[in-house]
Amino acid sequence: MAKRSTTQTGSSRVLSFFKAVSFFCSSRLLQALVIVAVVAWIYGPVRHGSWLWDDDVDITHNEITQSANGLWSIWFKPGTQLDYYPLKASVQWAQWHLWGDDTFGYHVTNIVLHLTASLLVWRLFHKLGLRLAWLGGLLFAIHPAQVESVAWIAELKNTLSMPLFLLSMCFYLDYDGNGSRRDYLLALGFFLLAMLSKTTLVMFPVVILLYAWWKRGRFGWNDLKASAPFFLVSLTLGWVTLRCGIWYTQLHHVVYLKPELDGVLPRLAQISSSLTFYFWKAVWPTHLLPIYSQWKIDPPSLPELLPLPVLVGLLFWFWQHRAGWGRHVLLGFGYFLIMLAPFVSARIVGYMDFTWVMDHFLYVPIEGLIGLAVAGLETGDRRVPPGLRFAGWAVVMVILALLTGQSRGYAKKFFSQQRLWTYTLRHNPDAWPAHNNLGNVFYEKGQLGQALLEYEAVARLKPSYVSARCSIGHIRQILGDLNGALDAYNQAIALAPDNAEAYYSRATVRQAKGDWVGSLADLLMVGTVAPHSMYADYSHLLIWRVRLAQNQLAQAGPELAAALAQGWNAPPDEWVSKVARFLLGQMDEPAFFASAASQLAEEEREQSCEAWYFAGLKRLASGEHAAATADFQKCLATNLKTSTEYLLAQAELKAPG
Repeated sequence: MAKRSTTQTGSSRVLSFFKAVSFFCSSRLLQALVIVAVVAWIYGPVRHGSWLWDDDVDITHNEITQSANGLWSIWFKPGTQLDYYPLKASVQWAQWHLWGDDTFGYHVTNIVLHLTASLLVWRLFHKLGLRLAWLGGLLFAIHPAQVESVAWIAELKNTLSMPLFLLSMCFYLDYDGNGSRRDYLLALGFFLLAMLSKTTLVMFPVVILLYAWWKRGRFGWNDLKASAPFFLVSLTLGWVTLRCGIWYTQLHHVVYLKPELDGVLPRLAQISSSLTFYFWKAVWPTHLLPIYSQWKIDPPSLPELLPLPVLVGLLFWFWQHRAGWGRHVLLGFGYFLIMLAPFVSARIVGYMDFTWVMDHFLYVPIEGLIGLAVAGLETGDRRVPPGLRFAGWAVVMVILALLTGQSRGYAKKFFSQQRLWTYTLRHNPDAWPAHNNLGNVFYEKGQLGQALLEYEAVARLKPSYVSARCSIGHIRQILGDLNGALDAYNQAIALAPDNAEAYYSRATVRQAKGDWVGSLADLLMVGTVAPHSMYADYSHLLIWRVRLAQNQLAQAGPELAAALAQGWNAPPDEWVSKVARFLLGQMDEPAFFASAASQLAEEEREQSCEAWYFAGLKRLASGEHAAATADFQKCLATNLKTSTEYLLAQAELKAPG
């Protein structure tokens, strides 16, 4: 009797154990842990990845981000940043002051935000009544098209805005169900925060009306009133962002090269082919690239125009079945089209100079297609015979595993600039920005021959890109090919007669060749074409050198003093202003060299190189030729061969006498 009791007890324990395992396997905790695990595994290789494209504009070379008082400019001085995304910029400001140039914290932030968005997608789909809502969150987490947004630090605007946007949607659904004023205000507040992170969410008020139609078969006056404050936020911040971009380009003299698409048909072809591309990459995410080939659409071909009438026909078909399955398809597919609209509009924007499409624009719209996929799986699960159900889910598991592996493999490409752009050029050799970025990588590594090849490829593929000509000229100048450098700068000026960098750089080559008259003409042109640039300030310093060479030192001092007093752009505490005061005798030599010190090692090295060069010039002006020679040699001792002052010091030492 005792033995049988023991056996029963053991059996009940085993049964209890399996029940516990079964409960745990079906629990939300385990489902959440699965999403956490796959996100961590996919993006593990990029946690210590380096800075990439545009990260310098946002962070590493952004004075406002690095300034202790930068938050004021971020929020209350539109135009000082390229876009008015003040919440995103504030987070980057905080990141810089926490981690500086250590990329680990930036990458972890993006990964955690993406994970949060994935969990919120799960929550949103649950609120919409999807039984397999968790699968939707998992698909969002592992989709390869999301890698660009998560692995690229500058795309914080995507990973930050998406959780806020999803919270807004969740609270709006709650409000629509219970009429709670609290839920409505939370929805509006989170939408405002999302828009302050990235204004391309501007179409959300239209989604609100689409949701009202999906739920009730129509949207009425109450829906319009509820959506009105969302429209107000969208229109206001959308306008501010557009104006901010205009102010920024004017303030910083930024020129965007944009393709010319004249006529209605080319614009329609661009919209049509872009929609097709995004849909296909969402459904079949293979051969992903940071820069895709820019297909020709002028004149447009039939295959480029055909998707639009096909799309109209599909929407009409869905509408005819709106009483049943069509209603759900119109919600998911409509969301996809509406949220994608800002990226496929007829308006030509900067990035379209080299590609029509980019993966990170799918980050928000893809949610609609994922919802449709999950709804389709639920329908199939109900209709498939029990005997085939296991095989069907086995296929789904294989697809999920393949997507996860592909995402991890693609994330690895974002570890470094060299790896990313080499990969890009292997699949798209005509991607001239990739050549340019790879040239920058080689230049920073001191591999000037390889950098020159990349910049020459840019000049061949994009003849109008002036910056490549300037880069070619600078490298040829470093390599001692002054005639080749002069030729490159001449080409740059012919292409862009108002380019201050080209005039300034050509002036330095002419100084190295002893052409003081030509150098002076170029330096004066800098002040004419870009009087409010840093090049203008440095031009005044080199004009001082020209006057010295022309035995007009009595004229040099008053000219520089007048420029410093009237037309100077840099603040008094900036390095270039200190150089001017040193040449004018307003700062003694010990204070001058002490001011060259910096918390940033590379900046201190650059300023030290400049300090020895200008100290040598001042000794030349005093007739101390031996001491000037020693100073120029100390400038060369910094080994900063890419510095303009290093090249000028080198030329001074080679000059006769």
